[in-house]
Amino acid sequence: MAADRTTLDGPRLAAKSGKARQLVVFLHGYGADGNDLIDIGRAWQPLLPDAAFVSPHAPHPCGQSPMGREWFPLTFRDPNERWTGVNMAAPGLDAFLDAELQRHNLPPSALALVGFSQGTMMSLHVGLRRAVAPAAIVGYSGMLVTPTDLDPDQFTAQITARPPVLLVHGDSDELIPVQAVFMAAQGLSALDVPVEWHISPGVGHGIDQEGLRHGGEFLARRFK
Repeated sequence: MAADRTTLDGPRLAAKSGKARQLVVFLHGYGADGNDLIDIGRAWQPLLPDAAFVSPHAPHPCGQSPMGREWFPLTFRDPNERWTGVNMAAPGLDAFLDAELQRHNLPPSALALVGFSQGTMMSLHVGLRRAVAPAAIVGYSGMLVTPTDLDPDQFTAQITARPPVLLVHGDSDELIPVQAVFMAAQGLSALDVPVEWHISPGVGHGIDQEGLRHGGEFLARRFK
């Protein structure tokens, strides 16, 4: 299959200060769309007044939802489908990030990626392979996608950027168990990527107010 270079678009919020000095890109989960996360930008505007926000819709209609979108299909029949999927979706997302930075006349280092679930998989995959490291990555309820059939040294060789990462996960997540956050943190540390994490007690596959606060404050620190 050819690499996916579908043009992306979605809701945007202008910088509260009137002049964007940073760009925060939200990447939604499987079966949702860009409208699912853009309101987080409104909640974070007091912390990030110089940030523009955009939340693109994933490129494909969701195979298991009549309304939502997907970054890549999930059948759970192929142990490597997540790895195949992130690689397929990466070129289109990478091109979108470059275009959005250019739209605001910002350098690549002014970028932050914030993902939820499948969007976290995309944020980590693309963010660690940018030519210039983003300022930060925040991943909610997701995981670090690794291949089952690639030599570890080959995987490490793909990593061109090591931005600081914050992982947030509910300890009652029924879709992606909380153990994924520890596996991701271990994997990122092995790649020399600085990583922090926060566990939200009693939270399932979602984001609570404490998790939102941690994410916003993390970005504010990293942008400074």
